[in-house]
Amino acid sequence: MRMHLYMLLSIIASIHFAFAQNQDSLYLRANYDLKEYRIPMRDGAELFTVVYTPKDTSKKYPILLNRTCYNASNNTDYKYNGYPSKYLVKDGYVLAFQDVRGRYMSDGEFNNMTPNIPGNDPKNKKDIDESSDTYDTIDWMIKNIKGNNGKVGMYGISYPGFYTTAALIDAHPALKASSPQAPIADFFFDDFHHQGAFLQSYTAAFAVFGYQKDSLRRTPWYMDKIKRFYEAPPADAYDFWLRMGPLKNTTKKFHHDNFFWKQITEHPNYDEFWQKRNILPHLKNVEHAVMTVGGWFDAEDLYGPLNIYKTVEAASPKATNTIVMGPWDHGGWAKEQGQTTHNHIYFGDSISTNFQREVEEKFFAHHLKDIGTNTLPEAYMFDTGIKKWETYTEWPPKNVNKITLHFSKNGRLGVNEPADQNAVFEYTSDPKKPVPYTSQTEGLTFTPRRYMSDDQREASKRPDVLTFETDVLTEDRTVAGEIMAKLKVSMTGTDADFIVKLIDVYPQDHPNYKHNEKNIIMGGYQQLVRAETFRGRFRNSFVKPEPFVSGEITDVNFRLQDMLHTFKKGHRIMIQIHSTWFPYIDRNPQKYVANIFEANEADFIKSTIKVYGSSTVEVGGTQDCCLPAPFQVKEDKMIKD
Repeated sequence: MRMHLYMLLSIIASIHFAFAQNQDSLYLRANYDLKEYRIPMRDGAELFTVVYTPKDTSKKYPILLNRTCYNASNNTDYKYNGYPSKYLVKDGYVLAFQDVRGRYMSDGEFNNMTPNIPGNDPKNKKDIDESSDTYDTIDWMIKNIKGNNGKVGMYGISYPGFYTTAALIDAHPALKASSPQAPIADFFFDDFHHQGAFLQSYTAAFAVFGYQKDSLRRTPWYMDKIKRFYEAPPADAYDFWLRMGPLKNTTKKFHHDNFFWKQITEHPNYDEFWQKRNILPHLKNVEHAVMTVGGWFDAEDLYGPLNIYKTVEAASPKATNTIVMGPWDHGGWAKEQGQTTHNHIYFGDSISTNFQREVEEKFFAHHLKDIGTNTLPEAYMFDTGIKKWETYTEWPPKNVNKITLHFSKNGRLGVNEPADQNAVFEYTSDPKKPVPYTSQTEGLTFTPRRYMSDDQREASKRPDVLTFETDVLTEDRTVAGEIMAKLKVSMTGTDADFIVKLIDVYPQDHPNYKHNEKNIIMGGYQQLVRAETFRGRFRNSFVKPEPFVSGEITDVNFRLQDMLHTFKKGHRIMIQIHSTWFPYIDRNPQKYVANIFEANEADFIKSTIKVYGSSTVEVGGTQDCCLPAPFQVKEDKMIKD
């Protein structure tokens, strides 16, 4: 009965969403005129652009530009789809949607994360990148779209967030406000990789990004490639990928003709190919308003928004720079479902609507229309433990109580206590029986999302997962800022991955949430708060990997992504450490090979891994590490490593 009620509520919600979308489209049709343009670039290529202009010509309007690789022609015929938000649409803007170079109705060849070419000279017809294409687009629109007020704003989620970020560089003078949302910053550290570890769960996504179109078209040209995966999709992705074997088998069966897959598999290290695609070193001399938006539970692009904000803050002091991080998954702020939940956790009501109306709408109105005052704080951050918004004058905050977590015998996690220098903890990691990344059986997914707040009780029962937890907390402990894992390890193999998880353990009497199925028990729930993977071969350099020496104690230091979470009184803090997380992350063979994409079945071996008691996880504020964060490293320095 409960299941039927849940399904009924889901159907009602879907009908309500479809009705709302239809109403929004009717509003757009009644109040906007639609035209399509082919905007010339400096090299002669033309980029397809859909433009909606307010019918009311009694005043002038700013332009809101969205550049996308996901088909601007989806926005033709008043197919609104709710983005930008209805609040921005009803405020009145010239709404422009553009296919980036090489996609759908635009000329040229598509390039993933097009390398930036410093120095945007409109007279140079050869040096073309996303910055120059945006500059030329804005210049043309300001001069040719009637009724604009000479000001432009940009926004975009995910890949369009990257295009918004790229436009910050050598920006057109008319660009006054930009909002990169869930932006990609560097494919080696975000999205398709996590600190060099390949996200195997993304494998089915390569069809979208790895084939060039053969003509201008409004429909996808890669659907037959996607069908290789989804014609008969497996119900259990863990089993599917395990039976597939080494990644070289995926190359043969699915991606032998995919140019993006070829690029990834031929560049397993952070060489010049990847460094040129890192947008962070170029974010200098930004002078307009920037509001970067992200979700604490974004499995795809969490690194991007945090590091884009930090880089603009450090390298462009003239920019009005703001970051917003909420209790959302990838792009969750762009849709409203009434109750804001992630997986099994409830965070509040109408949180996305509040963001759209009180934050995003006011940001663009102030900077593009001179309406209202800029009341946004430097950092507007949601505490995922006490479930409320907090404001900060800087991020990461410096004046916070940092905590150091130590591993002790009998699975005890010490807080700000002396390390147990003599303790040794070990587990045997078997890549043929890897630790699942989720407690639930999932089918083949385009990108996984639910695991970011998933219950870790299943993992804590496994012998290949080290688990440590504190005593019951006698007071609230708020963690705000960066996290650093500093491990001392040894192993019988010559390579290993390290997954470190920070977990909130609920008390046994915690009530269940109404939105969950009856079998989801919140008493004793072990909620994943933050986790990160690190490929041990990169412990000294992302450019030049190196094997471990079997049996030798070695430092492995790496960053987890930032967090803001209050571990409440009555809860416990838990740390888990293990070396597989499948099939979210590909399997490390644990026998060092030069290129894991070319590993053979025989290279996958068991390894007994020891973690020593002098290891720590340091949480809060600003953390230092043995390796500088990539956004702090100049490209030429990285290449010389």
